[in-house]
Order: sequence, then structure tokens, then C-alpha cells
Amino acid sequence: MIDAAPLASLLPREMTELRLRPLFLFELAVKAASVIGKTPGVDRRVGEITGGRFEGERLRGKILSGGSDWQAVRSDGAWMLDVRCVMETDDGALIGMTYRGIRHGPKDVLDRIARGEVVDPTLYYMRATPYFETASERYNFLNLLASVAYGHRLGSGPVYSVFEIL
Repeated sequence: MIDAAPLASLLPREMTELRLRPLFLFELAVKAASVIGKTPGVDRRVGEITGGRFEGERLRGKILSGGSDWQAVRSDGAWMLDVRCVMETDDGALIGMTYRGIRHGPKDVLDRIARGEVVDPTLYYMRATPYFETASERYNFLNLLASVAYGHRLGSGPVYSVFEIL
């Protein structure tokens, strides 16, 4: 039988607020997207990641070329993001990063972003949920965390501020 108490009363106070710690900032360089077009489900575009960089208190380095940024433009105008890339730390460790995200806002603002214009990030919503894989013992903590990110689209690619969820 399910408890009849209010759900909020079943959670410890520590589980009622999201606590975050800055993890790192990163910037991707992305080639102009290959526009696959309107498939049966979405308007599909794929951008090749040509590089980038990341820096934070616990790690810094570069984003290697060869990753991809799969974008799906939905019928409601929202852009769904599906990205995979490899990060290399300054001390040579490799880290796989994947993230899914969403970008939406007024049509004219999204059209400006799609043309490569830099738009005030307060005019649209761009968030992501990065996850990491590494064999490095030094960076093993990344294998064990969940994170969220605020994003902003520049002409050359996105910039994100990533936070560890505590």
C-alpha cells in the first residue's frame, strides 16, 4: 500500500533542493552543419566538431576534432541536441563527453542563431545534461557524477558552463 502522507514529507530536506558545484566551462568549434533535411520525424542537421577547449578548477584541456553535433529541429521549433566528443586534459588523459540538450525561444531569435549570428543568451533557452567516461584514475570522479549545463551559441559553436550535481 502506498503511504498517504504528502510526498514532500517522505523526502529528507537534502533531497528537496538542487545543489551544484562549477565543474568547467567549454567551447566547441563546429563546422557549418550538413543539412539532411526534413526526415519523417524531424528536420535533421549534423555538425562536425573540429576542436575546442575546456577549463575548470579540477581539469582543463582541449576538445579533439572528430566529434559530432546531431541536431533535430522539431515541429514546435525547439532544437534537440545530441553531442559526442573526446576531451584531452592538459596531462594527456582522454575523456569521452556526451550530452543531450534543448534550445528554444522566439522563432526570429532561433533563426538568427541558425544564420550564425551571436544573440543575447537571455533571449533563448539552451540547457544540456553532459555525462563522461574515462579510464583515467585521476579523473574517475567524472564517471560517477551527473551534471547540467547552461549554453550559449556563438557563430563558431556553443559555449557551456557545466555544473556537477551534488
